[in-house]
Amino acid sequence: MSDPASEAMAAVPDAGPDAVPDRARRWDQLLDLLAERGRLSVAEAADRLRVSEATVRRDFSALAKQRLVTRTHGGVVAASVAYDLPARYRSRGDSTERIAAAAAQRVHLGMVVGFNGGRTTSAVARRVAARDDLASSAGRPGITVVTNALNIATEMVLRPHIRTVTLGGVVRPYSYELTGDLARLVLDQLWLDVLVLGVEGLDPVAGATCHDDSEAGVDAAMVARARRVVVVAAAAKLGARSFARICGTEDVDVLVTDATADPVVVTDLRSAGIEVVQV
Repeated sequence: MSDPASEAMAAVPDAGPDAVPDRARRWDQLLDLLAERGRLSVAEAADRLRVSEATVRRDFSALAKQRLVTRTHGGVVAASVAYDLPARYRSRGDSTERIAAAAAQRVHLGMVVGFNGGRTTSAVARRVAARDDLASSAGRPGITVVTNALNIATEMVLRPHIRTVTLGGVVRPYSYELTGDLARLVLDQLWLDVLVLGVEGLDPVAGATCHDDSEAGVDAAMVARARRVVVVAAAAKLGARSFARICGTEDVDVLVTDATADPVVVTDLRSAGIEVVQV
């Protein structure tokens, strides 16, 4: 017997169901639900997201095409181990999503893109991977991702239009980042068009910093191999200094942050030559 509530929801047209920001947000929500439950039906997803079942079916098909889920009769089951990682690596909160969406637009077809580890960089990587315009029509990878973060690599390798390169080294259990001499040795052989860099602090004087010196060493090597460096950081990290220095402000080209950032710090960072994008 059909469910009247489901029928009513299915009859409601979506407002711009294929708009990229809305779609990417829905995909994050669907994958989070799938991580909790292991499987998800079309009707259940439509009810939770308050969209039509037709929209959910389109989303399920797109996620299955990118090998993030496996289609079943009437729904999907989880296919990506990346969403079994701790919740801190699955982005939550509007400011992180806005930062991720803006930074992802800095990536273009054919680029070699570097990512260090962290919640915000993971969100940016997921946004980049969800962009249909970066898929190569010739059957070759549309972009190349270079990362020392195992969770990012695990997600990216499932996307047929992305070539994924991981660095060697010792894995830090808290951040899932590969560190050490081996990681830096691999980086010495590579060039990055753009590096998306997550930090614990970005100060006009101290530069970009993080908590761990081993992470800072690999991050600094990535900065040295990148033509452009895009720092992604919430407002609370601006003006802050952490234990280990990654690079100076002169090495940062763009900062993507949220609109609540301290205007004095923003002015100082712009005076240091950094393009500041607030979202």
